[in-house]
Amino acid sequence: MSKEENAGKSSGSSIDDAPVDVQLAVDLIYLFESNDIDPRLALSALEMVKSDLIAKLAVSE
Repeated sequence: MSKEENAGKSSGSSIDDAPVDVQLAVDLIYLFESNDIDPRLALSALEMVKSDLIAKLAVSE
């Protein structure tokens, strides 16, 4: 989410102040929602990404 998009929100706190993983989660949610991605499809894709990242971590350790 861009700073301009976030500036219009009145939640009282800035996403820029959030931890990086929270910022990434917000960006991913925005990506899925703005592209009308079915939640089941998004979850399936995220499971694939999770498996890939876990495998990469196992190799690097």
